[in-house]
Amino acid sequence: MSTPTTPGGTTPGGTDPEVITPEVITSVQNGIGRIELNRPRAINALTRDMLVTIQQAVDAWREDDEVTRIEITGRGERGLCSGADVRALRQQLVDGDLAGAVEFFDIEYPLNADLATYPKPVWSVMDGITMGGGMGLTLHGTRRIGTHTTQLAMPEVGIGLFPDVGATYELSRMPGETGTWMALTGNPVDASSALWAGLLDETDELRTHPDDSWLATNRSWIDECFAGDDPVAILERLEAHDHPEVAATLQVILGRCPLSVAVALELVRRAAHQPSVADVLQIDRVLAGNFFADTEFIEGVRAQLVDKDRNPRWRHAHVGEVTRAEVLAMFGE
Repeated sequence: MSTPTTPGGTTPGGTDPEVITPEVITSVQNGIGRIELNRPRAINALTRDMLVTIQQAVDAWREDDEVTRIEITGRGERGLCSGADVRALRQQLVDGDLAGAVEFFDIEYPLNADLATYPKPVWSVMDGITMGGGMGLTLHGTRRIGTHTTQLAMPEVGIGLFPDVGATYELSRMPGETGTWMALTGNPVDASSALWAGLLDETDELRTHPDDSWLATNRSWIDECFAGDDPVAILERLEAHDHPEVAATLQVILGRCPLSVAVALELVRRAAHQPSVADVLQIDRVLAGNFFADTEFIEGVRAQLVDKDRNPRWRHAHVGEVTRAEVLAMFGE
């Protein structure tokens, strides 16, 4: 019999144990190790304790012959996972607990790396909103299943962070510059675009054929505008382009954190040359510590999720004000 991964009771009658916590439910059913995120009101936003519970389950099932694969899902109608509980992390920083806030990444990133190389298949149902930390739990898995409500994104540039959890490994390998577009805008893609781009392996239903998806049909101008290593040049090409979708994209990036945009571009370019997700996560860990020691994240979360005025006061008025030295400093160079 499988042993419980966290303290708790077993189901009467000798059936497979189910361990229930307020925020994560783990169980073994018919050989499948099930992990259900259970904070539906917060779109299953990840806390430190949730990550610990997931890691404990993953560790317990690694050598358990009764478990043939893992399946990750989220409870609630809004989505699998909206990412980390960034409001809680911001509050830690406001309270002066930098070490406690950064510890979140020291738990999250090893879990992301573990799932990327797990010896058993890791399936996930990326229903609804699956963003940020939710991508870290699912994107590197064996079988990524979408639904008609799937919305995938790495939106961190909008809150003064960067696309982390090793996601730029996959983003940098998407067709053309579509992954660069995702990293710099933080915009979501639906199941059709995600399937076309290789972020999903299958879906239960498609509203649009992948070849007719938004990303597929807009790839031409995305490739043209998002090429190169200079974020200022990217914005200039967007400003000069006449495609009807370009103006909206330009306005989105202009509203993102300039430092985050510049770092995101550098990270995508570096991730393209990394041999594994784990290698990208090592870069992410350096960036995470430096971003949390900065103030942009505190301001970004304030504007988007605390005061909700949607008017962040970034340190730089424009990405052109971000120096190369500032970008390299975030990479610890």
